[in-house]
Amino acid sequence: MDLLKKLEELSQRYKVVTEAINDPDLVKDQKKYKDTMRENQYLSDLMELYADYKKVLTGIEDAKMMITAEDDAEMKEMAREELKELEEKQPQIEETIKLKLIPPDPLDEKNIILEIRSAAGGDEASLFVRDMWEMYCHLCEKKGWKYETMEAQETEVGGFNKIVTSITGKFVYGTLRFESGVHRVQRVPATESQGRLQTSTVTVAVLPEAEEADIKINPGDVRVDVMRAGGPGGQCVNTTDSAVRLTHIPTGIVVIQQDQKSQIKNKEKAWQVLRARLFDLEQSKLDAERSASRKSMIGNGDRSEKIRTYNYPQDRVTDHRINLSVHNLPGFMMGNMDEMLDALNVYAKEEKFNEIDA
Repeated sequence: MDLLKKLEELSQRYKVVTEAINDPDLVKDQKKYKDTMRENQYLSDLMELYADYKKVLTGIEDAKMMITAEDDAEMKEMAREELKELEEKQPQIEETIKLKLIPPDPLDEKNIILEIRSAAGGDEASLFVRDMWEMYCHLCEKKGWKYETMEAQETEVGGFNKIVTSITGKFVYGTLRFESGVHRVQRVPATESQGRLQTSTVTVAVLPEAEEADIKINPGDVRVDVMRAGGPGGQCVNTTDSAVRLTHIPTGIVVIQQDQKSQIKNKEKAWQVLRARLFDLEQSKLDAERSASRKSMIGNGDRSEKIRTYNYPQDRVTDHRINLSVHNLPGFMMGNMDEMLDALNVYAKEEKFNEIDA
């Protein structure tokens, strides 16, 4: 890719977008207004990098000319030092620009619904679901995000067969979008008297929260049933018809919400989850179409894809997609995940850039 040519093309686009922002009619279409403002901010940041890049390239040419034309030995030496400094800076700024050339995904700003379920491993898997949920809760606290449990299916040993949490905040989906998949844990369970190592798995689904404007659902396609809540809960929860089940007939997706005493609140949350699942289904189809010619190493959130192993005896977390291992497992489980999450996002951007460059 000719980097300068691409940046110059984007410079022309920036002029067009800047003019569009000054059009008073733009605010009449809120979606178009938000999209234009988002693009303007993206291009503005890129133009700052473009200006810095041109300064570096100009500086390199000037230094080379001085080395050739200057007679003074001291001035030549100063030019050589400046040239060395600028030539070291050039690949760094080029790498920054290449990553920035990938436009931000509008989904990255969305809140999410996080679903964690036990898979293989019985009680130990359910205990690791709790550990995983607490890990993400710690991350939320560090990031200043808010979280709320929407559904929790507890087990007798203190774990969860399933727990669903809504997370709201800045850049939530953009940070956690690559957490979807199978997470494997290797450790000696607390219930294991012989001290034998056990391997268990849990699945994580990160669903971008969908507004009503994001996805249209025909009410006639959804069957709504109310019923008495089951499982642990307060007296009112178990003795009134407060639980709500939504069945989306075309896809067969079923959502049951029973954590709240109020049927109205349960229905609101059930619709929230249904919208997110249908939106995720739609996005997955689009992603599959876009990447039909190339299998992404980072994956696309396939629920069956084993993405990470948490090895307690070796104090190691390994992400198999990017072959990155992070030590200090206790710290990772306390929400210190930035090294891993940042590496995944950088790798994904590099993949996209290579696709553009191909």
